Amino acid sequence: MDNETYLADAGLGTDSLDDDYEAEWVDDGTLPPDRYLDRELSWLAFNTRVLELAEDPEQPLLERANFLAIFASNLDEFFMVRIAGLKRRILTGLAVPTNVGTAPTVVLSEIQARAHELQLRHAAAFRDLVKPDLDDAGIHIETWADLEQSDREALDVIFANQIFPVLMPLAVDPAHPFPYISGLSLNLSVRVRNPKTGKEEFARLKVPPMLPRFVKLPNDGSGILRFIPLEDLISNHLGDLFPGMQVLDHHEFRVTRNEDVEVEEDESENLIQTLERELLRRRFGPPIRLEITDDMDELTLTLLVRELDITESEVYRLPAPLDLGGLFELTKIDRPELKYRKHVPTTAVQLLPAEPNATPDIFRSIARQDILLHHPYESFATSVQAFLEQAAADPNVLAIKQTLYRTSGDSPIVEALIAAAEAGKQVLALVEIKARFDESANIVWARKLEKAGVHVVYGLVGLKTHCKLALVVRNEGGRLRHYSHIGTGNYNPKTSRIYEDLGLLTASDTVGKDLTRLFNELSGYAIEKKFKRLLVAPRLLRKGLIKRIQIEADNARNGLPSGIRIKLNSIVDEAIIDALYRASEAGVPIELLVRGICVMKPGLPGMSENITIRSVLGRYLEHSRIFSFANNGDPQVYIGSADMMHRNLDRRVEALVRLTAPDHLREISDLFDLAMSDETSSWALDGDGNWTRHDHDAEGRPLRDLQNTLQKSISGRKRGGVAR
Repeated sequence: MDNETYLADAGLGTDSLDDDYEAEWVDDGTLPPDRYLDRELSWLAFNTRVLELAEDPEQPLLERANFLAIFASNLDEFFMVRIAGLKRRILTGLAVPTNVGTAPTVVLSEIQARAHELQLRHAAAFRDLVKPDLDDAGIHIETWADLEQSDREALDVIFANQIFPVLMPLAVDPAHPFPYISGLSLNLSVRVRNPKTGKEEFARLKVPPMLPRFVKLPNDGSGILRFIPLEDLISNHLGDLFPGMQVLDHHEFRVTRNEDVEVEEDESENLIQTLERELLRRRFGPPIRLEITDDMDELTLTLLVRELDITESEVYRLPAPLDLGGLFELTKIDRPELKYRKHVPTTAVQLLPAEPNATPDIFRSIARQDILLHHPYESFATSVQAFLEQAAADPNVLAIKQTLYRTSGDSPIVEALIAAAEAGKQVLALVEIKARFDESANIVWARKLEKAGVHVVYGLVGLKTHCKLALVVRNEGGRLRHYSHIGTGNYNPKTSRIYEDLGLLTASDTVGKDLTRLFNELSGYAIEKKFKRLLVAPRLLRKGLIKRIQIEADNARNGLPSGIRIKLNSIVDEAIIDALYRASEAGVPIELLVRGICVMKPGLPGMSENITIRSVLGRYLEHSRIFSFANNGDPQVYIGSADMMHRNLDRRVEALVRLTAPDHLREISDLFDLAMSDETSSWALDGDGNWTRHDHDAEGRPLRDLQNTLQKSISGRKRGGVAR
């Protein structure tokens, strides 16, 4: 697990607290007005669950350090996007009450208070729980005061040779105005006195982000790994940076800035140029949080508050070290016994060649049957990546069309599309360059694709293209055949190893024609209103899901089998939630598995007593979206890219595909049975918005882990050689 885990699609998004709600939804007054939880506090509750994993002594130690880093990175993004956006709208007078009717200034105050509590709890978890256990495991994070003279002398050499040349102290005086403090940078405030004049001066020193956050001390023969925070090492060599001056005091501080991108599009403007300008503007966004060490003196704090133009409520006093996101570096330590046990993805049974040493033929495998993939338990490289690589090399393939939301510039997927274009195939790549925090990278490799001859388009004006689609058109004996992939996750080989996702490979002509029409709409001027196995946002997805929910409610009222099971990252959309409440009132049993934000209130008499909501977090980021409806014994099950949020349903192109193979329907049912079982570790949500972790039974024995159980089940399925 790396620093991308739990970040992408964490439910932050661009849903403004005061977004106009574009759906055909009107509150008819039949449901209580207090039926939703506050969205922002729900997100903070999600990050609290991440923190609980860091606090859990039964988790592997270095994974606990990793969860501390994930919590920190998550909170950074929350400030940069959600709190920054709310503050901006308050200052401009555009903010309106939240989804639960709270005044914007009140909710901002509540969020900041809760964030203060969580940051202090986070710091305490490191200081009192994780750091002592690291010490016991022979991994010491030292302070300068802990070190012997021999260690200090060794670090003197490291500082002089590897750190000092990179440092840039900046004075603040009438000739040197207060410097710009870049977002998320770690800094030292330094007060010095000129011994000749007695005058005190202030300087700012940025801790170089390109250097290791924790400097490794030379081996002392004990077998113990020892590190010192980079800022601590620099702090104890300030005399080298200010020769002839008396160093009076120094403190750490860190600024978070508004990085909520706003891109205005019009049909006559080049979107890439617009976004590049916005990314430049983002670097200089206004500050929205100042983190300081709790020993900072009032004189320095007053200067920072004045120069950064922030309020006292935006100051967060914390014990050193700041920026525990730097703990990601500890995961590089080669101590397998302190990490999750390594899982090796298997190749999907249906994609295995008939003979042990034969070359797999992806197209032949897909032609035989639809294939449901479950990553990371099943390999992305030997399935989706192999599918596109074979398509690029196959002379019978005429065209490849694909959406790309988040991937990497060195991705085999990008290379396959380039190879296909260079081989003379028609290749269309629909690149979403507005994918948050991946914009710069996406611009670079989008241009790389264009130079190779790929037809690169950027989707529809005003909409993000978030759906995960690939379509291959192949000539088979004079007949064109469609091979399709529709997934819940991005075409990114790196994150596919840590994100839990589903994907469907199919040769269905119905799905192929649906995708053909959808790609034509995305790249041209077609307006498609009907699909046969797809539900597509923004026009059809919400309506289609509400229709299915209403069918379940009607079946329950008529005494017919009914049931709804949904797995997703976040659920905020009022129309969907109200439809689920009414289905619960009708007697429909409803189960939701939600990783992130959930503003529903389950288990309340007269409204939601038939609704159960659970959350699972662990070594993999639960990322798949599933919508399953009992449908009077004829299950209707969809997988795809959409969460139940305004942005997904109104301002994104999303796609769900209906699964039809009986073994796929059974697999989805088994997944829900396992995840929602009282014997599986999870968090449960109550009607007051509290998430309670259930990870041990009444006798104190650990409950089974969903992800480990699935890993064993899927690995065993391959060993048994039995297709699903």
